[in-house]
Amino acid sequence: MERFSKVYTQGVIDVMEIWVDRETGVQYLFHKDGNAAGLTPLLDQQGKPVVKS
Repeated sequence: MERFSKVYTQGVIDVMEIWVDRETGVQYLFHKDGNAAGLTPLLDQQGKPVVKS
């Protein structure tokens, strides 16, 4: 079983994806544009990680 699951994707060159950690339920935003990329947890209005139930 893979730990992370991609649940959303948009774009081809300018890519935005949402990944879910299957062990913790925490959602992450991945953004790629050309040679640059970044990954960060999605946060709610209180600054806490968004957890998929």
